[in-house]
Amino acid sequence: MGRTLAHPARIIPLGFLAAILLGTALLMLPVSRAGPGGAPFITALFTATSAVCITGLAVVDTATYWSGFGRGVILALFQLGGFGIMSGATLLGLLVARRLRLGTRLIAQHETRSLGLGDVKQVLWLVLGITVVVQTAATLALALRLRLGHGMGWEDALWHGLFHAVSAFNNAGFSTFSDSMVGFARDPLVLAPVGLAVFIGAIGFPVVADLLRDPWRPARWSLHAKLTLVATGILFGAGLLALLAFEWDNAATLGALEWPHRLVNAAFHSAMLRSGGLNSVDVGLMRDETLTVSYALMFVGGGSAGTGGGVRVTTLVVLALVVWAVARGEPDANIHGRRIPIEVQRQALAVVMLALALCAGGTLALQILTDFPLRDVMFEVISATATVGLSTGITPDLPPAAQFVLSVLMFTGRVGTVTVVTALALQRGLNPYRYPEERPIVG
Repeated sequence: MGRTLAHPARIIPLGFLAAILLGTALLMLPVSRAGPGGAPFITALFTATSAVCITGLAVVDTATYWSGFGRGVILALFQLGGFGIMSGATLLGLLVARRLRLGTRLIAQHETRSLGLGDVKQVLWLVLGITVVVQTAATLALALRLRLGHGMGWEDALWHGLFHAVSAFNNAGFSTFSDSMVGFARDPLVLAPVGLAVFIGAIGFPVVADLLRDPWRPARWSLHAKLTLVATGILFGAGLLALLAFEWDNAATLGALEWPHRLVNAAFHSAMLRSGGLNSVDVGLMRDETLTVSYALMFVGGGSAGTGGGVRVTTLVVLALVVWAVARGEPDANIHGRRIPIEVQRQALAVVMLALALCAGGTLALQILTDFPLRDVMFEVISATATVGLSTGITPDLPPAAQFVLSVLMFTGRVGTVTVVTALALQRGLNPYRYPEERPIVG
């Protein structure tokens, strides 16, 4: 029993659940709310889940509903969620012990997607180092701009800079401004550090590590890094072009800005769609064509072992390679002189199918529980499942039952569909028997 519970696929969801429950309790305290009394249970639960699962959906205005203490709790929760409960626990263990037990290393390896057991310590310290450096740089850049360009006092500038730097790097989507980044739509010096922090966090720590080791020699990068960067570039470009094409003359979004700012905001929003969650234009006023493209970009998400969500870009690439191999009649899915193992292909298929099932079930549930249009419901559900955090504006008006549905989707999307399935099923080992083969008709 002890060994079963100690499996990383069970401990990781339990760790996130414990953090959510702790966050809920803290946010229900009267000191966490700006107004009288504590927050209702469902409001605290939804907010804690959104923070720990680094999503960013909110049923109340983060800037006005929560006190300074409450916003500090939210920041701590999405920092903890972004770094990974088990990775953080392992690092704390390193501070008090000189050696790690094998089981602890395996848990950290599962959470960070690191490939070598002996490198787990190095990976965790690298994660911490990247986190501190990027968040510190983004905090200083934002604080200076808010102080010098927008006249904020140093204390407010540092607080807002820190909150948005941590939120951006962790792809958390939370903001201390009621309109998110809309008030800075004409200030690229605010949007740029936020967008860059989102990009670094979303591509994943293994990719960042490869770039740090050999920044100018792509031939020495891992296959994972190559696939992630190429796919990220393609998806970013596709989102940018779609936004420019569909929103250029929309007076409610990009059309209200001068053309240089239209380009900057289209690029910013393209990055946010893939899990950043912050917005510099009103998503609810975007055209249907833009939202359709947004569904796909949110569903795909960021890179593996990063702070982004979705099914991950490498999952999409693996499935595309499988389709290409089948279309050409080839027995293997190959790229860059490497063959994709059948186990990876099956995992990619399982992740996508389970994510689609979650989105379909969540959409149906919200249609039953609310009267909102399908376009808004689908956007909300995909945003929650892919832990993006963008919304067309319906989140505060959702009934408690719908909020609970989204909370479940955010939790499942953060810990990973395959991880959740594994956590719910006991490992029984490999079946020693194989049945006779028979081919059903497909297609």
